[in-house]
Amino acid sequence: MTTDTDLWPDLLGCLDLTPRGTGVHEGRSQQLAYRRLFGGQLLAQFARAALLAAPGKGLKSLHTQFLREGRTGEPVRYETEVPQEGRTFAAARIVARQEHGVVAVANASLHTWEEGPDRQTVDPAPALPGPERGVELPLLPWESRAVADLDTEKSEPPVFELWTRIPEAHRSLGPALLAYATDLTPIGTALRPVAGVTQPDSGRAFASAVTSHTVWFHRPVELGDWLLLRQHSPVAAHGRCFGRGDVLTEQGLLLASYAQEALLRFL
Repeated sequence: MTTDTDLWPDLLGCLDLTPRGTGVHEGRSQQLAYRRLFGGQLLAQFARAALLAAPGKGLKSLHTQFLREGRTGEPVRYETEVPQEGRTFAAARIVARQEHGVVAVANASLHTWEEGPDRQTVDPAPALPGPERGVELPLLPWESRAVADLDTEKSEPPVFELWTRIPEAHRSLGPALLAYATDLTPIGTALRPVAGVTQPDSGRAFASAVTSHTVWFHRPVELGDWLLLRQHSPVAAHGRCFGRGDVLTEQGLLLASYAQEALLRFL
């Protein structure tokens, strides 16, 4: 099992997928003290498998459905099919499998980055909080800050802004590491309006599990700088919650957007 000091190299090691035949790669799982495979790991490895399937193209979107609980400590086999690949666009279908069956499936869309109109319409990024607003989030092996508390006993609006700085790494790992980061806090954001209930109450006050997660990459991801994950949960109903978010640079450039649906069943 990893400690806080070696979670980062452990995560990087998981992104080094091993070829196991045509269209097949295998990734080892994170060594975590966690009861199931973290969905962020699957998102990151799906991103890597998609980019390996269409060399020379950038990841445009990644749509993932989580079908069953993955097992920690067991490698994941990624079986990739490329139904379409042209000069600028490509599509990949990926199945993530462990010994007990398929744990998740993903559809990825890829595109060669090209020049064209460049505009955005989003609220500007606020000032980066100071180091006194540092937060420790399990599974994020890098520095993060937030003005508001994600876990609060009070009833608060279902919004949350997380500043996070993914360490420098090879540029090809940018989409995978960013996808990994987007999986951690949407459920906590959906819980903020519920007085007296926070994420540590999982398994006692409520049960939760991500069922689907999508990331759209608007621009290439640069690592090593501060990024703002601005998210909002507009609805929780019928045993499910939904959230969406944007990823902006400190200068306010919109890099990516994401959305997540999850089981949220109160016990």
